[in-house]
Amino acid sequence: MAELVAVIASTHHPFYYRASTATGEDRPPFADEWVRKVEAFRETLTKARPDVLVMVGSDHFHQLWLDNMPQFLVGKAPFYDANWHNEEREFGLPRMFFTGQEDLSAYILREGLDAGFDLAFSNELRIDHSITCPIITLRPQNDLPIVPIYTNIFAPPLPRPQRFVQLGRTIRELVESWPADKRVAVIGTGHLSLELGGPRQFGPHGPDPEFDRKAVEWISSGDIEGCLSEVTLDSLHLPGNATHGFMDFMLMMGVAGEGAKADYVDTYDLFHTMEAYFTWYPDGGAA
Repeated sequence: MAELVAVIASTHHPFYYRASTATGEDRPPFADEWVRKVEAFRETLTKARPDVLVMVGSDHFHQLWLDNMPQFLVGKAPFYDANWHNEEREFGLPRMFFTGQEDLSAYILREGLDAGFDLAFSNELRIDHSITCPIITLRPQNDLPIVPIYTNIFAPPLPRPQRFVQLGRTIRELVESWPADKRVAVIGTGHLSLELGGPRQFGPHGPDPEFDRKAVEWISSGDIEGCLSEVTLDSLHLPGNATHGFMDFMLMMGVAGEGAKADYVDTYDLFHTMEAYFTWYPDGGAA
């Protein structure tokens, strides 16, 4: 059976690549510390020695639109193109190309259906920065096959937070029952409080520092029930109009497990958002 060697949750800031590669007067003052934190975070994946990456993210209305919006989708292609033109133009992200782990995609789809999740799939999925940015930060050599899993955090009606946690638990069960001698890391990206296009978008920190503080505590301590007792689809509007991406963090808490304390926790307060980085090693998987 496959071994789950790391569970990783992080933000997916699209400007990291540009900030980290800029030089001279173009390099922002916060870049050096940001790079230092990301490189330390990267080591948490490296030491787990994964063979395959299951990547959880959310399409930013690039390929999925209101004419056909799946709640949960698994890519099952042999290869994936990335990024999109506007991401290259606005964020300076490079074009990227990924190899797919087709047999694990097929296994998650088949067994996921039998576990009660009517998962959509795509053989022609092109992925965006919610998946490419954690590759850039965590595995810049881009040398491992991936299974991309997209969640709907943008287009109502959304799944409720509990459903994200349930999917996380199911993903773990499926990875650990996959009949392959592979070391698998599950990486998911979301965000804490976030405002897009609203009056709180550009402030000295994220739009709701108190929510961010509680969110980091929920995640780092594995307090799933405490999180679910406070977080609802309605409440997520309050910390910022785009805070529903926090449900992808909740999904990763489901993968890690109730009460699972993160082995690595770090944050970085940028000028408009709180960056956050978490790693768990199930069963000593990085030993």
